[in-house]
Amino acid sequence: MTERYAPAGPVPHVPDDLTLVQFMLDSQHPTRPVRPDGVPWLIEDTTGRRVGSEEIRARVFGLANGLHSEFNIGEDDVVCLYSPNHIDYPVAIWATHRLGAIISGANPSYTAEELAYQISLVKAKLLIVHPDSLQTAITAANAAGISSDRIVLFDDGSTSGHRSRTVQRLIDDGLANPPSFVERRLKPGEAKAKLAFLSFSSGTTGRPKAVAIPHYAPIANVIQMAMHHKITVKSLPEDRRRFRPGDTAILVLPMYHIYGLVVNLHLMLYAAVTPVVIPRFNYENMLKSIVKYRIVHLFLVPPQVVLLCKHPVTKKYDLSHVKFCMAGAAPVSKELTEDLVKILPNADVGQGYGMTETCTVIAMIPTEQKIGVLGSAGQLIPGVVARVVKENGSLAKPGELGELVVKSPSNALGYFNNIEATKDSFIDGWVRTGDEVTIDENAELFVVDRLKEIMKVRGFQVAPAELEGHLLAHPDVADVCVVGISDEYSGEVPLAFIVPHENAVERMKDGPTEADKIKASIAKHVADHKTSYKHLAGGVEFIDSIPKNPSGKLLRRVLRDKAKAMKKSTAMTIKSKL
Repeated sequence: MTERYAPAGPVPHVPDDLTLVQFMLDSQHPTRPVRPDGVPWLIEDTTGRRVGSEEIRARVFGLANGLHSEFNIGEDDVVCLYSPNHIDYPVAIWATHRLGAIISGANPSYTAEELAYQISLVKAKLLIVHPDSLQTAITAANAAGISSDRIVLFDDGSTSGHRSRTVQRLIDDGLANPPSFVERRLKPGEAKAKLAFLSFSSGTTGRPKAVAIPHYAPIANVIQMAMHHKITVKSLPEDRRRFRPGDTAILVLPMYHIYGLVVNLHLMLYAAVTPVVIPRFNYENMLKSIVKYRIVHLFLVPPQVVLLCKHPVTKKYDLSHVKFCMAGAAPVSKELTEDLVKILPNADVGQGYGMTETCTVIAMIPTEQKIGVLGSAGQLIPGVVARVVKENGSLAKPGELGELVVKSPSNALGYFNNIEATKDSFIDGWVRTGDEVTIDENAELFVVDRLKEIMKVRGFQVAPAELEGHLLAHPDVADVCVVGISDEYSGEVPLAFIVPHENAVERMKDGPTEADKIKASIAKHVADHKTSYKHLAGGVEFIDSIPKNPSGKLLRRVLRDKAKAMKKSTAMTIKSKL
């Protein structure tokens, strides 16, 4: 067979007439366990506050009513969330969905310029932001033509003049007043087209793109994962029941990111597991929370796995109660997996694979494996059909290399208002991943390399073209090519090969220190305008010319190979540190 399917079989029925909030708060499904009485939906890490089902439902209704009454948020309007994790982040998502509106989550480390780009692209009508990011949000909103009066703040317990427009105040007002909106039930099939999220991804090339995700996609993916993990299979031995009602899971992955949003938040809530909401990642504080709340499920990205295995502080904490640890967003090596097994001796340990464009998971470690197949990104989950397409366009046999192309009920619709980019990646119901892979006879997925140009830095996508466009604005840059260079902690970091402008070349004749000054200026040019994971941690290297093919296309692979050789010969220093 040239197409590969999940061993667990097809996906069960996925409701296509529900919004995500209706699916999560108002309905039941055969793959969903019942949450026991007294088991909270969420725990706030910093305070220990426990939020139960009735409070969740009340807060969601109150906020929806307040958003509609005060800001007239309604059908197909876009609300942008610009905040680190917050106990009311899911409340804001579901309240927006009650109104038929759309959520676009923004990276809280974005600069004002980056945030303004997202706001403008999705045409956001309202921003909900963390107080720490208020000034950046105001600057971005003004640049995008949105009044600061349409910024609402998550509550952090502090007070200032802007605090009159807070989530809590809107909830209070919404609960104190009669309903100002009528929530509608979707028509059969409508969930497959009605947008729930505009989540950002770099796609194949260029600036970040808004991935158009309908309500049906996250609903389908949650059901797919629930079936994959056999959450409600009664015949499974107790010691092999992975997610048990009443368990706790860490929620330190950002909820604006598709991994944190769908897997870490929605799957865990669906499985009657309680996520502990951690606002920002701090390694030792995370360890303290794991111990304090007896967290048994860890959803991490490779840099956090590196810290678990290599940071000396790990030894101070007893992690023997941890039952499950999955790494995603970028590959984890065989060696690092073996080290992780030693750190978490009683845990199932493995990987998962997914994309924003497939909302989310394509493959995960199955329940039959205590330790995932070393090097594998997981086994295909129910409902996924995978093809491995070789360079000549033919389909690869098991074990042969090619580009992974997938069809899944959770696939996104395409890129919002970007027909050309959609045509490149979304083809007749299939998504081109841009990853070079093999799939074996057991439907285990092995990611070998990235065919497309996007880098994965600490699990975040970075498009070389975005950095190249920005670097060309620097007066000392005549031409540029940005490539990813491997790094144990970050996975990859950006390295810029620069052809210096003739004026810079003249200045460099004055002495070797001038070249260092120019490199530092170029690196600062990026650091001043881009979020931290886009900084040139791989450095700046001068080069006589950028290799290109006859049509002018960058031969990026040539410089990737050059960078690998430079690193191997210790001719370069990576600035990424534990």
